Amino acid sequence: MPIVEHTEPETITPALRRQLIDCWTGVTNAGAEGGFPFPPVAEREVAPVADALIDGLAPNSARLLMATRDTTLVSWVFLKRDPDPLVAHWGTVQHLQTHPAHRGRGQIIALLRELRRVARDEMGLEQLHLSVRGGLGSEKFYGIHGWREIGRWPNALRLAPNVTRDEILMILAL
Repeated sequence: MPIVEHTEPETITPALRRQLIDCWTGVTNAGAEGGFPFPPVAEREVAPVADALIDGLAPNSARLLMATRDTTLVSWVFLKRDPDPLVAHWGTVQHLQTHPAHRGRGQIIALLRELRRVARDEMGLEQLHLSVRGGLGSEKFYGIHGWREIGRWPNALRLAPNVTRDEILMILAL
């Protein structure tokens, strides 16, 4: 399964943009952590956010890694470096996702492996940070792959009037 790294907006074709939006919409509407907290979502909500992510791609500061099977996008992740010199040695991982129709085939593990390599070898980062929603088991998944929990914001995420989740902060040393 090939993983393609995108560092410039021009490398994202209209077809690839469409697949990114479809994946993001599918992940969110399946109830997973998709970056949109209140499903269901439609293209009109997802497209502008996807376009901003794509427009922000830059070799030194923001990369998009996409795993494909044949010509279909199955998984993707966004990696961003903060421009502040105090924290420019670490990156933030956002939107690690697999399309619901393609889950359970190992592409997330391959994507995590490649993400780690790109962050360390190409971007010169020393550590990665991410946050996950509590109550979904994500922290256990990342823990198996070398990440460790460094803190929680209890009840930080309000999903409905009486439904909250912790936001869990995690780190990976490279």
